[in-house]
Amino acid sequence: MKLTVKEIVKLLNVSERTVYRWINSASIPVHKINDRYSFNRVEVLEWATANRIPVKPEIFAEPESKNLPSLSDAIEAGGIFYRITGKDKESVLQSIVEQIRFPEEVDAEFLLQVLLAREALGSTGIGNGIAIPHPRNPIVMHIPKPMITLCFLEIPIDFGAIDGRPVDTVFMLVSPTVRAHLHLLSRLAYALKTDEWRQTLSEQGNREEILGKLRTIEAQWEGK
Repeated sequence: MKLTVKEIVKLLNVSERTVYRWINSASIPVHKINDRYSFNRVEVLEWATANRIPVKPEIFAEPESKNLPSLSDAIEAGGIFYRITGKDKESVLQSIVEQIRFPEEVDAEFLLQVLLAREALGSTGIGNGIAIPHPRNPIVMHIPKPMITLCFLEIPIDFGAIDGRPVDTVFMLVSPTVRAHLHLLSRLAYALKTDEWRQTLSEQGNREEILGKLRTIEAQWEGK
């Protein structure tokens, strides 16, 4: 979903002057097409999360969102793993890929290479010890439903995160469709701005605590 300058002003609750200052300083991720600025919703969410800039829930609203999976269901499908080993980014990502039970038709080695290629373009470490490795351009995987695999590392590693802090918590996203990929990535970025859930993650809470608090947050999004 592409956003305009005016939509960024509304969703981040800042002035147009602030947005153009971010653009001129090459701070906010932006694309210029025919002398007009355009913003990718997911890129802005990742950037806002890393820079601790408040956003409104409307930033991840999209048509037919009721047909898309919830964040908690995707994490439950992908699994939560503890004490993942690895001495660097590549070995950690390999360990994570090896944990996931993919269907036989999924090429796990190909997925690993795609993830590494994405990291070569720029780190997915968003700060606060968290990374969200995913392809820069969503790829279609032969899986029945989207999965987000949450992993806690045995030893924090340098991920090249924006704040320079070593990463100890990794969310890896794999999706069968582009829409689901973008939907879940944006919701995850927003959920990570919630202090209570982020605290549970930093304490490496058990599966029930992590999913339970997340479902409470999702119910609040839906106004339940």
